[in-house]
Amino acid sequence: MALKATIIKARLNISDMNRHHYQEYPMTVAQHPSETEQRLMIRLLAFALNASEELQFTKGLCAEDEPELWVRELDDSISLWIDLGLPEEKRIKKACTQAKQVVLYTYGENNQSIWWQKNQQKLSQYKNLTIVSLAYEQTQQLAAMASRSVDLTITIEDNEVWVSNNDQTLQITLTSLLAQG
Repeated sequence: MALKATIIKARLNISDMNRHHYQEYPMTVAQHPSETEQRLMIRLLAFALNASEELQFTKGLCAEDEPELWVRELDDSISLWIDLGLPEEKRIKKACTQAKQVVLYTYGENNQSIWWQKNQQKLSQYKNLTIVSLAYEQTQQLAAMASRSVDLTITIEDNEVWVSNNDQTLQITLTSLLAQG
């Protein structure tokens, strides 16, 4: 019997000083059975960093041809494609040809720099691609904030993000690897 997704109730209170975007987002998110808490929380962070009324979670791990989050226009075109992890260059190329803007949030222990060295030259050709690296230690601390009911206050200013819940506050540094989008 297949495992079912875990339903997560989340409330993100976002203050994005960079974009002057201040809003609360109550949401229900499905955590795929194979999805780690780290990845779930990075999805929520990616939402906060790009928050808008049009931004939507996709089927995620269930659909290989979709990103984690996207903004689709009325004509069904994709204006924003957001992915996570260390994807193959082929997937990024597909995203860059299908979407007006692509944002990739990389994370992982000891393998981001290897992935970047391998792919930097190829990925630099995509003029609508932005790549942001998230430090492993910080994403592990973010994962510790996961629960079935997530209530976060997220403040974004410059390349710093402060994430708070009732128990703790975490500072996350956004490291830009490629900013062409």
